[in-house]
Formats: sequence, structure tokens, C-alpha cells
Amino acid sequence: MSKPRILFLCTGNSCRSQMAEGWLRQLHGERFESLSAGVDPHGMNPLAIKAMAEAGVDISGQKSENIDLYLDGSLDYVFTVCDRAHESCPLFPGDAKVIHVGFDDPPRLAASAATEEEAMAHYRRVRDEIRDFVQHIDGYLN
Repeated sequence: MSKPRILFLCTGNSCRSQMAEGWLRQLHGERFESLSAGVDPHGMNPLAIKAMAEAGVDISGQKSENIDLYLDGSLDYVFTVCDRAHESCPLFPGDAKVIHVGFDDPPRLAASAATEEEAMAHYRRVRDEIRDFVQHIDGYLN
């Protein structure tokens, strides 16, 4: 029997959805297949990679992918992790359940940071919020 496929969707697939994919793989990888994509992907965010590495999760090998790759009806759950992705989320064929759980955008929050360390505080906070959500993901599934 195959594992349920969970996709995390955000706009750029560079930060929040990548963090969620990494956390699900780390915390529940034996139970779920973890994926992520974006409605307008634009590459991996190096500060997201750094923040996750600090927490012991390596996402450096993940890829920023377009949602079009996953419109084949093979998903069980889609979590939109940003408001823009939720608003522009395509209809998924099959029985995929779409659930919105929004998180702040670390790159936007860090845009005015004077130093990388100041910027990292935003990435760490959102990383930890996403970890807490993924730890309790069963509460969203039915």
C-alpha cells in the first residue's frame, strides 16, 4: 500500500513550502510522501536552507517545482502555506483535499533586516511554526 501523498504549495516554492516538505519528511517520512511546489517557482532560498540545517533538516537537495507537475490526480492532500497560493490554487483532479494553513513570508519580513543574523530571526520563527504544524498534521487529515 502506498503512502498518502501530501503537497505543500506556496507562491515561489522557495521557502515555506520547502520547509514544510522537509519537516514532513523528517518527522513523518515513514507515513507520508512529502512534496512541494509553487504557482510561480523561483528557486530555493539559501536562508531557508540555512535555517532548516540549523534544526538538523537538510533541504538543500530539494527542488523548486511548478504545481503543473502535480495536476495528475495523484495527490491526497494539498496544504497551501501562503495566502497568495491559496487564492490562486488550481483545482486538483481526483480526491485531493485542499487545506489552507498560512504562514508569514520570511523573505518579505527580512527585507529590511540590516544583517543576515537579523534576517535569520524571521526564518527561524517561521521554521519553528511550520515544524509545530507538521508535528500535529494528523489533526488536519481525515
